[in-house]
Amino acid sequence: MKKLLATLILLPAAVAADNLRPFVSDGCSSFPNGTLQQNELWLSCCVTHDYAYWQGGTYQERLMADQALEDCVVAVGEPEIARLMLAGVRVGGTPFLPTRFRWGYGWPFPRGYKALTEDERAQVVAMDERLKPVGDPSLVE
Repeated sequence: MKKLLATLILLPAAVAADNLRPFVSDGCSSFPNGTLQQNELWLSCCVTHDYAYWQGGTYQERLMADQALEDCVVAVGEPEIARLMLAGVRVGGTPFLPTRFRWGYGWPFPRGYKALTEDERAQVVAMDERLKPVGDPSLVE
């Protein structure tokens, strides 16, 4: 009986880490991918941002990803849009809701904010090797 109890207690520790789902991007989610004249003007900014959100990580890493999105959209000449997008991702990208665009959406819900383990980083690297360069619009599904 003691052996059975010990096995049941230790079993969760022996279970492998969660598996990372393949990277997918929906572009700028519920936001346009560009202007009426240039309908994919900031799409690559969104795909790169999605890639960071797919991986997840710490709260600080999310802040950096969101700032990089804003900077990218400013760089294509749309500072007002960049501020609007930043506000949207800060509110809508929380890891505490089971949305398809939450922080850490590549991992099973709920994940919250936490640094990737060595095993999780290895999964990201393995997926990287199968992906085209981040920002390539052909990654968008």
